[in-house]
Amino acid sequence: MTPLLSVRDAHGRVVAAFDKLPAETVSVADAAGRVLAEPPRARLTQPPADLSAMDGYAVRAEDVPAVPTTLTLVGQAPAGGSYDHALKPGETVRIFTGAPLPMGADAIVIQEDTKAEGAKITVLDPPRIGRHIRKAGLDFTAGDSPLATGRTLTTRDVALAAAMNLPWLSVHRKPRIAILSTGDELVLPGEPVGRNQIVSSSGIAVAALVRAWGGDPTLFDIARDDARLIEDRIAAGAQHDLLVTLGGASVGDHDLVQAALKAQGFDMDFWRIAMRPGKPLMFAAKGRARVLGMPGNPVSTMVCALLFMKPAMERMLGQPGELVATQPARLAVDVKANDLREDYVRSKLTRAADGGLTVEPHPVQDSSMLSVLAWSSGLLVRSPHDPARKAGDTVQVIDLSVLPGGY
Repeated sequence: MTPLLSVRDAHGRVVAAFDKLPAETVSVADAAGRVLAEPPRARLTQPPADLSAMDGYAVRAEDVPAVPTTLTLVGQAPAGGSYDHALKPGETVRIFTGAPLPMGADAIVIQEDTKAEGAKITVLDPPRIGRHIRKAGLDFTAGDSPLATGRTLTTRDVALAAAMNLPWLSVHRKPRIAILSTGDELVLPGEPVGRNQIVSSSGIAVAALVRAWGGDPTLFDIARDDARLIEDRIAAGAQHDLLVTLGGASVGDHDLVQAALKAQGFDMDFWRIAMRPGKPLMFAAKGRARVLGMPGNPVSTMVCALLFMKPAMERMLGQPGELVATQPARLAVDVKANDLREDYVRSKLTRAADGGLTVEPHPVQDSSMLSVLAWSSGLLVRSPHDPARKAGDTVQVIDLSVLPGGY
């Protein structure tokens, strides 16, 4: 029997089949969550000049060798305005947060540290050169490029880009992902459920993940077990950047997806991998078309989407597309030895008093049980032939709570 492909090898084959998508220009107001295709450069310096960081008085520090010292008020510099004369010895200017320093001033005395009597301002706390001043270019200077290509833009990044005077940003086009569920047994939520039918949830879940991970999903209607219908849907899905099929990828008499793909000239890269849940994973290609065939069981679908669809999307967005990261945790209970498949065990993660993670696998691991996946906050990752482990042993986990989109 041919050995099953490992998770790492299957992941490598999938991501190697994708290239980054072309760039498009979007408004900075619509750029949050998008991935930069080019590093934007600041069009100005911020602050553009030395500014006051506090409300108070602009002074020359040398004019206040000791306190109290009384200076003469000669003007003011409001936010959005300025005092356009050089300070002379013994003079001060009333200044507000964000206003530019008058020429010659080198310190700010906050208003709480002064006493005002008309044009006589008594300084009660000795100023220090540079105190309460935002130097020109403190944030960035014209030409700076603090946001790197491949970065998924946060709201903080968008605020920075706007401050850099950039109305537009160059980002990678969103991957267009077609999603096709197959099977006579499936009905949509809210439809009448026959005696031998189940409600389809996997397609809805995958569409939500596509959106959360920066893509644009097209959720096809459920395809009944009809070879011609499935071929037509595959032909339509192949016009997208990736077609994800759910169910029908095995070799039984009613599993029609593989046959439909082969009939349309797709080359089968692999199907079946050494993984639980998700063994009947399939990947096929024809020209620029790519098809990722995932199992129909909803938990298998969700785990496969995390391990294979997400990295494929990242590659299309100009990112590395690495396997989802793991981190160490301590077992809360004993676990038995693992078999030849890499296992992704639905588990609860808790933070111990010392700050470390503790992982407790759910006692039931059926791949149809979405309630268990919803209960879980992590996946315990067990390599093939991993030996039995005792409570307290260090293992590797995927923290689902930190994944984007509320996985």
